[in-house]
Amino acid sequence: MKITAKQQTLAITGGPKAITKDEGNIFHWPIVTSADENAVLDVLRRGAMSGTDITKRFEQEFADWMGMKFALGYCNGTESLRAAMWACGLGAGDEMICPSMTYWASCTAALSLGAAVNFAEILPDTLCIDPKDIEHRIGPRTKAIMVVHYCGYPCDMDPIMKLARKHRIKVIEDVSHAHGGLYKGRKVGTFGDISAMSMMAGKSFAIGEAGMMVTNNRDLYERCVAYGHYERTGLPSNFNAVDRSIFNPALNKFAGLPLGGFKHRMNQTCSAMGRVQLKHYDRRITEIQAAMNRFWDLLEGVPGLRAHRTPPTGKSTMGGWYAARGLYRADELGGLPCAKFCEAVRAEGAAMCNPGANIPLHLHPVYHDADIFNQGKPTMIAFGQRDVRQGPGSLPVAESIRDISYSIPWFKHDRPAVIKAYAQAYRKVAEHADQLMT
Repeated sequence: MKITAKQQTLAITGGPKAITKDEGNIFHWPIVTSADENAVLDVLRRGAMSGTDITKRFEQEFADWMGMKFALGYCNGTESLRAAMWACGLGAGDEMICPSMTYWASCTAALSLGAAVNFAEILPDTLCIDPKDIEHRIGPRTKAIMVVHYCGYPCDMDPIMKLARKHRIKVIEDVSHAHGGLYKGRKVGTFGDISAMSMMAGKSFAIGEAGMMVTNNRDLYERCVAYGHYERTGLPSNFNAVDRSIFNPALNKFAGLPLGGFKHRMNQTCSAMGRVQLKHYDRRITEIQAAMNRFWDLLEGVPGLRAHRTPPTGKSTMGGWYAARGLYRADELGGLPCAKFCEAVRAEGAAMCNPGANIPLHLHPVYHDADIFNQGKPTMIAFGQRDVRQGPGSLPVAESIRDISYSIPWFKHDRPAVIKAYAQAYRKVAEHADQLMT
């Protein structure tokens, strides 16, 4: 892609913008059709929002799509993750290992169980947990490893699962960023003992404020039901019949009340929409894959810019490519800070370009000082667990996130002309970075 002499002056210094045309609906998501609307309206007209009949159909269809035995719908992804932690035995005084670079919902519920979070480093090229930074963190009270397929990039599951089996600890996959993504030809969310994910309106599989848990382990499934799906265990209501086929004898004595005191039921307007979305999801993310790979192909070889993607010809994919990112290497651009690069790209018309991603969670006061249970000491150390809190400098890659990554357009349609214009904005700034060094 060549840039003419007229276009070589960066917009931030008075030159013309690289992006000048309306991109239309290329970023609009989710795609809602009359089929979605009719499915939701049917629930509303029947007054079935708090029922489970539609949700159970959605769960079965989603489990089949994942290639798993069990799926369980949730009111949101955060609660599906909390339930997965509890199902895996995480409790007071225990620990869970989790990458520092993730959204807080991946791990903060561990504190509500009285457990601590031992944060691990990420890899600079994948932004996912570094498998080599896990084993030394495992202690006698470690119950689970939370892996996050961050910004759609599949974690390196083989060494993680080998390590977990060696130490007999559970693996929870947070698939909130990677619905439909593949690791070596197999869907992410099918490797660990249990997986959980958000399906809120901003995700690639977007059906409203909802979540899902999947597993092949019957015991973990039943524990999740017991923890927050009381309506499936006893005390039938006007909305739901008892599903007595679920419970084993060990849990049956608690039937009728949720062990966690939580109400996890998915609103059926969401599950109704989910059933429709699932029918089209593979085709739609295939187009997203093509669009995003087109963008990165146009930027191949540009100094300072690296693609945050799996090899396009391999058996691993980015799924719906949620929260798309690029990798930044300032040393190739004369040390230009990532924030300054992003400012210049925004001036070219790419308003979504910002440095970084989530914040490094290991530095947040919640994991250092918060006394959630009013015990007079931080919850991270209140239940006799070892002190795994970490300060500045302990996880340098995660702490450098605003220097090594930036956001890119999340295209929902493969429209070459629009994608070319956005790629040109990033290329133009990178190839004329010297104009920003004065």
